[in-house]
Amino acid sequence: MLRTAALASAASALPLGAAPEALAQGAAPPSPALPAPPPSVRPKFRWWWPDARVDTGELAREIRQIADAGFGGVEIAAVTHSMDQQLDTVRYGWGTEAWRAAVEAALREAKKRDVTVDLTIGPAWPAAVPSLTPDSPGAAQELAHGAAVVAPGGRYEGPVPAAVVEAADGVREQRLLLVQAVRVTAGSSPAAVPVRLDQDTVTDLTDEVAGGRLTWSAPDDGATWLLVTYWERGSGQRPEGRDHTTPLSYVVDHLSDAGTRAVTDFWERHILTPTIRGLLRETGGTLFEDSIELETDATLWTPALPAAFERRMGYPLLPHLAAFVEKDEKYVFSFESSLDKAIRRDVMEVVTELYVEHHLRPVQRWAHTLGLKLRIQPYGLETDAVYKSAILDVTEGESLGFKNLDDFRALAGGRDMGGKPLVSNEAGGTAGGAYATTWTDTLKKLVTQYAAGVNQAVFHGFAYADAPGAQWPGFAAFSPYKGAAGYGEAWGPRQPLWRHTPQVAGFLSRVQQVLQTGVNRVDVGVLRQKGYAGSGLGAPWFSSDGVPVGWTHTFLSPRLLSLPSAVVREGRLAPDGPALKALVVDGDIMIGREHTLQLDVAGKLLEYARAGLPVILIGDWSDAHVPGLARPGDNDRLRLLLTRLQESKTVHTVADRPDVPEAIAALGLTRDVEYDRSSMLVHAHRTDRHADYYFFANDAVSKKGSTGSRITHDVTLTAHVKGAIPHRLDPWTGDLTPLALYTRTDDGRIRLTVDLRPGAVTVIVLARPRGAAPRRHATATGADELRVAAGGRLELRASRPGTYTTTLDDGSTRRTTVDAVPAPVDLASWHLTVDDWRPGATATETVHERHDATLDTLAPWTRLPGLEDVSGIGRYRTTVDLAEADGWDPGVHGALLELGGVLDTFTIRVNGRDLPPVDQLTRVADLGGRLRIGSNTIEIEVATTLLNRLRVARPDVFGAARRQEYGLTGPVRLVPYARLPLRG
Repeated sequence: MLRTAALASAASALPLGAAPEALAQGAAPPSPALPAPPPSVRPKFRWWWPDARVDTGELAREIRQIADAGFGGVEIAAVTHSMDQQLDTVRYGWGTEAWRAAVEAALREAKKRDVTVDLTIGPAWPAAVPSLTPDSPGAAQELAHGAAVVAPGGRYEGPVPAAVVEAADGVREQRLLLVQAVRVTAGSSPAAVPVRLDQDTVTDLTDEVAGGRLTWSAPDDGATWLLVTYWERGSGQRPEGRDHTTPLSYVVDHLSDAGTRAVTDFWERHILTPTIRGLLRETGGTLFEDSIELETDATLWTPALPAAFERRMGYPLLPHLAAFVEKDEKYVFSFESSLDKAIRRDVMEVVTELYVEHHLRPVQRWAHTLGLKLRIQPYGLETDAVYKSAILDVTEGESLGFKNLDDFRALAGGRDMGGKPLVSNEAGGTAGGAYATTWTDTLKKLVTQYAAGVNQAVFHGFAYADAPGAQWPGFAAFSPYKGAAGYGEAWGPRQPLWRHTPQVAGFLSRVQQVLQTGVNRVDVGVLRQKGYAGSGLGAPWFSSDGVPVGWTHTFLSPRLLSLPSAVVREGRLAPDGPALKALVVDGDIMIGREHTLQLDVAGKLLEYARAGLPVILIGDWSDAHVPGLARPGDNDRLRLLLTRLQESKTVHTVADRPDVPEAIAALGLTRDVEYDRSSMLVHAHRTDRHADYYFFANDAVSKKGSTGSRITHDVTLTAHVKGAIPHRLDPWTGDLTPLALYTRTDDGRIRLTVDLRPGAVTVIVLARPRGAAPRRHATATGADELRVAAGGRLELRASRPGTYTTTLDDGSTRRTTVDAVPAPVDLASWHLTVDDWRPGATATETVHERHDATLDTLAPWTRLPGLEDVSGIGRYRTTVDLAEADGWDPGVHGALLELGGVLDTFTIRVNGRDLPPVDQLTRVADLGGRLRIGSNTIEIEVATTLLNRLRVARPDVFGAARRQEYGLTGPVRLVPYARLPLRG
């Protein structure tokens, strides 16, 4: 059973802490709020520094700000895309004495505040170090081609053709790898892109080169011939952004030991002082590397590739090399389609293995010696990112670059099969979103990603306060960006929204605490022949039609079937992990769904089917062939295995994707969560030996058909713990309460209602009742709501007078009469005080101006005189009189406060007392018994972004943006209800 470090570290925690037994036991209703989640499960920030031009006192202050806001970690990243001037890299560059001192200061303060510190593997990305030149063996490599046309029977005499792509700056050396002659296929032309070539005519002329010259005559066969040269050299790629080091840093070869040693040797010699080593062991988190953005205008290369290819694939690469050559990310040559695809696939399979063996695993082992884990975004090349996610300590995706939720599910498939704890997310990245990003919009997007397997957010990001040339409100890594508002957001005290960020951080921490508990359970695995991530491609039938009725799915690549977890027991694949109920096999989605399958994978599928695992095969596989270049007899052996597979009783073949439900029915498959079709309800399911944890979200943003509407659905949940009852966990407050209203189906499942506004979430926990849990529960009621009150008694709530019948689980009924409920009250008149945030005398100074207004009706600030371009904090105050003569009885009545429209975050105070955090997306607060006879004061504090002020303060960057509709816009209503115990 998997246990996260977070759960194991807090021995005194209540439910979802170190002892899940407490959750299983349930808390005496009404439950106290859960203790603060441990730092290990709290969200993190990318912490952007202007290299080492930082003040250690300011670093300590910012660590305190981050910790006080409820975040558990930072990732130190040198990012200077916004700067219009080059920093002094001799003095302040990455890896300098100043950098070491800054990192040490950050680690010291982080240790005091129990904040983990992650470090990027190099200056910006990809991994690079200043100890290399482009010609160094450990530098990133490319293969550049040259070509010369030779007419039929013609003669070439002269220097071997030079590379058509010029070498990058700093590249001084190149080595001639190979010279080939090859005939242009009839009907093609040397000017075509790609040029069609006859692979059978490839002739190696390398040994005929002397003194850099070649003499060769083409056959007089009526065909045009090409002389093709291949040059090995450094790519000269440098990390992103402005210069970070002196001498310049160059990207390392991610496919060789030399590249990895260049990284680790530099760290050992120039960064890892004894003090930093000690502090990393105490407060270090992960070593981080961004997505694998190895870029060249030629062809990605490493000198060891030909030998590694022949050893692994069983045939030589060089005679087939032309099929893999690129210029400006386009293939230059082609043999014929099937051969091209085979060669390109086989090359990238080897590239995957070289990356894992020579970069990922060695860096991970080295990081472990420092007390760090390795976190990587394992995509960016056409390699097996799903498999890498199974190996990495932490795999990470991104909210900006990923196209849909299935991109996250691909990483989650690797994580779960590898028994790893986390799928991290570079969260909050928004193009053009600087100083206009709201927490509510960020949460709406993030919660759907949580439902797809994400369980850690690293926000993009928190910016260091100042840097040369920065303007108010301070340095921001990506804004301005190319003269306009940049990527992501510069969160922090410079933003009015920061005032309310602790309640958001608390919500996220509790959600992540749930989603890091136990193991992720998934209904169906979808086998992908290529384990790419970030493709935006979904699962057959399940993405479009299965998710809307409750099915969950994940993705597996062929390599995952060789992991220790990939066994079948009691009809489940990986029973100690995702416990998949079936495996779906479709054609290769990356190449038009061709029916390709590895021989070893076909053998595994047959083994699984005979062990009782249901398999759904999509399409007619009579034309099946192995991927890559087939050896003699491979395709016949594959088809024989597939014939045997289809003869198994646990295998069902359907004609095409829309027919998948036929297979589901034939195989008797059931899902853990069932509901009527919904385009917006998404969920995740975690289990441990004590409970099932179901996370539900209203997807208001990511799916086609999302309407941003409230959804109310009956859902049926599977409980794996005998005798479990449902509890609801409020992630905004931490309150955990048994549910009063639900039914049990004949097969022992639990049916209840999920009611969610756009972007909102709920967590249902199925665990055994203990303590003051109710003896009976209701199965039906005519009232608005039933709750479990103190002592385990059931309490009815109704917003209208009348007699309400409630049916209990033993079949008995209770009739409860509500005599009177005061009418709803519209709260239209308010006194508004605005704290207006304005630029001060320096880039980091904010001055404040007060505005007061009396409002007869609520409206956005943009429609209020003098507030059109104001950003800041608004405080709304009103009073409401409640009289006994009007039927108000504090012993019977409570009220909901419905806020209507708000931009962005808010807090509420009633009669001088703050309410606990209120769901920022539902915007409905239960005031309970806080109201009294007589005058009641209600105060609502609203925080904004900085966009409206920046539109006029910095019009050159932000002036083109539309004003945001700030403030409390309502309508605001007080909706009374009666609360009465069920009697009898």
